[in-house]
Amino acid sequence: MIDGPEPISSPAPAPHRRRPRYAGKNPRHFADKYKEHDPARHAATVAKVLASGKTPAGTHRPIMVAEILETLAPQPGESAADCTLGYGGHAREILARLSPGGRLVGLDADPIELPKTEARLRALGFGPEIFTAHRSNFAGLPQVLASAGLSGVDVILADLGISSMQIDDPARGFSVKHSGPLDMRMNPSRGLPASAFLARVPAADLACLLTDNADEPHAAALAPLLAGRVFRTTTELAEAIRAALPRVNDDAADLSVRRVFQALRIAVNDEFSALDTFLRALPQCLKPGGRVAVLTFHSGEDRRVKKAFAAGQRDGHYAAIADEVIRPSPGEQSANPRSAPAKLRWARRAG
Repeated sequence: MIDGPEPISSPAPAPHRRRPRYAGKNPRHFADKYKEHDPARHAATVAKVLASGKTPAGTHRPIMVAEILETLAPQPGESAADCTLGYGGHAREILARLSPGGRLVGLDADPIELPKTEARLRALGFGPEIFTAHRSNFAGLPQVLASAGLSGVDVILADLGISSMQIDDPARGFSVKHSGPLDMRMNPSRGLPASAFLARVPAADLACLLTDNADEPHAAALAPLLAGRVFRTTTELAEAIRAALPRVNDDAADLSVRRVFQALRIAVNDEFSALDTFLRALPQCLKPGGRVAVLTFHSGEDRRVKKAFAAGQRDGHYAAIADEVIRPSPGEQSANPRSAPAKLRWARRAG
């Protein structure tokens, strides 16, 4: 009997892998919130998170959208620049009002989030003829406009707040709640992380930074206990801040933690210098009659914008500026607590 060829055996099916489980009813860690990271498939979960006044993981809720649209009044055929593209929420609404024939240039310094936002806006139907994305700090607006063949635009928006995608992801080093590397750089490939900055900064300089960048009332007490030390994680730094304030109650200590983190983020990213450069160049980036709106989130930013707009009006660059700041409505603050500190100022270029 002649044996025939041996039958070819089928490869064994890959074992089914279940999604990793997390302890408790709801996921606590950023990476575990898989439903929030995929809103298209889990809309009900995302809706519950939004209804609770929280921001879904990996996303950002644009602030004061109606007020910004009323202030900027983008029209079909006009040109615009969103200097802090972020998640793209403001840009999406502005783009919808520029069609047909309009154009928006978007800037963002974050090399991690910018490609995601560009892809998100492309998926909504905004092609390169109406929207282009540029990796740049908002201080680079004149250079970006020149590279795009624009001598000026009709509408400019700058939302100076840090995005929720950056705050909530522990790997970025901004979070005061979850442990991650003490980084805080908007562009992780440039400059020194916050850990290296703290290890090098003199105590006197740090005390000034805590006061100037965050109005921290305990700056003098905190600076000598933090400057020159090595903190590898956000948790280590937060614990050291609380330990340095033994007579301060827990709520006040938590506020100091947030203020110290804010002051370090501003210093690491040189945000005030970038803002000053942006404000100086702003009038030349607007067409006659063009409108600009700037969202700020703490007094150091707001003072700079207020003074620059007032000086621009005195010098004849601006025909009108905001008399008072515009704040989020009580309803928005309730639905999105992160909007509470926001202040909106606007200016209109002289014709």
